[in-house]
Amino acid sequence: MNKHIDSSVKLGTNVTIGYNSVIMENVEIGNDCLIGHNVVIHAGSKIGNAVRIDDNVIIGKKPLSSPRSIFKVPTDLKPAIIGDFCQIGANVVIYCQCEIGERNLIADLATIRENVSLGDLNIVGRNVSIENFVKIGSCNKFETNSYITAYSEIGDYCFVAPCTATSNDNFMARDKERFNHFKGITMESGSRIGVNATILPGKVLHSDAVVAAGAVVTRDVPAKTIVVGNPAKAFREVPETQLMENNLDK
Repeated sequence: MNKHIDSSVKLGTNVTIGYNSVIMENVEIGNDCLIGHNVVIHAGSKIGNAVRIDDNVIIGKKPLSSPRSIFKVPTDLKPAIIGDFCQIGANVVIYCQCEIGERNLIADLATIRENVSLGDLNIVGRNVSIENFVKIGSCNKFETNSYITAYSEIGDYCFVAPCTATSNDNFMARDKERFNHFKGITMESGSRIGVNATILPGKVLHSDAVVAAGAVVTRDVPAKTIVVGNPAKAFREVPETQLMENNLDK
């Protein structure tokens, strides 16, 4: 079987590794893992127990930096960590200094940039992009083609529908004043975003807030409030039956 496993790698028991995979120095892989074909796991990465990694996945990738990039890549980025019982689909890229909790499903073609922390039991859908310096709690759903901009914070039990777009730069990369205002979105626990909605930089969706499909959020969304339109405005309160407090046991 054609593959490269560095002599320093620590392999648990009952680990299956596919063709053409490359596992670099000081990687640790737990018990009962299934690693597909053409997988690359960069140096120092830690993979928990019972993790499934499908074909063509890259874990622990270092970021690139253009001469025009605002922020330069640190030289001391730590290896990636993948928690127990995670499932990682084909062609996923997870960068270095990511901490992925337990029992996460990360679907095909998703990208998770450096300096991202992801809690437990999240669903990251197909072709989702999560940019750098993002903090995410547990039990969230990010649906197909949604985009989470850098410097965002997301609580627990949030929902992000397909093709949601978020932003962190009000100056669109011209005025140097922008350096003082970079901020992603904040989703407090239980907040939800409908399909094809747009959330502008620095906006806060308070607990149990709902952004309707196609809305453009230009100001913070109050708790337990549904907003609609462009610019998004309050429509009505979230029904009691839809509140997080009434659904956590379902």
